[in-house]
Amino acid sequence: MSKKEKRETYSKSLRELQVELSRLQKHVIKSSKKVLVIFEGRDASGKDGTIKRVVEHLSPRETRAVALGKPSDRDQKSWYFQRWVPHLPAGGEIVLFNRSWYNRAGVERVMGFCSNEEYDEFLTTAPLFEQLLAHCGVTIFKYYLDISRTEQKRRLKDRRDDPLKQWKLSPIDDTATKHWDDYSVARNEMLARTHTPFAPWTVVRADDKSEARLNVIRDLLTRFDFGGKDRARDLPDPNVVFPYDKAALTNGQIAE
Repeated sequence: MSKKEKRETYSKSLRELQVELSRLQKHVIKSSKKVLVIFEGRDASGKDGTIKRVVEHLSPRETRAVALGKPSDRDQKSWYFQRWVPHLPAGGEIVLFNRSWYNRAGVERVMGFCSNEEYDEFLTTAPLFEQLLAHCGVTIFKYYLDISRTEQKRRLKDRRDDPLKQWKLSPIDDTATKHWDDYSVARNEMLARTHTPFAPWTVVRADDKSEARLNVIRDLLTRFDFGGKDRARDLPDPNVVFPYDKAALTNGQIAE
């Protein structure tokens, strides 16, 4: 298949899935569901692009993409989860977090922005916080976008070379590849300790951006039963999107 044919196939599949997402949103609004979708992953793993394709044709009144910046002095003196609470979904809303409280288990841990005590407390309390949210009616989906070391290097170089992608660059990006192994250790600990029945992790192999985007949307659609749903819609590829299991850390499914 030529590059042009691949692009056309991708565009057609994406449009069909986005039509299904609009039907899903009608169901969420009608049933007053509270839907929270968390995207985590290494720098340049494709979180921005995936979220953009999910929300592209959804109602902006009931859909929000949240990407919080560096915590303020007040944030640092507050309960750790506090600054995310105002952004949680109300009934009928879909909220997508482009990074979340899991910053503490990733960037903050690796870069030394939190103490060992703060890190341990987070890994203990995050499942409790998410259990409370689930108990109060919030449906939580957590996606970890996983890429290879080679692909990350390529994407970060592309950001540096493309003037239209300069906004994506940050000082943290410059250390991402240098701390690859540290991020792997932090990722493994995070997945192992915060994968729970009420807020499980789903891993996405994201070296191929197009396949990652399509399969995340397919996975989301399989989680709901709603009127007008296309029952013949393709299921997500289990080689691209799959539930976290510790075996994936050693069998090659997750990048080392």
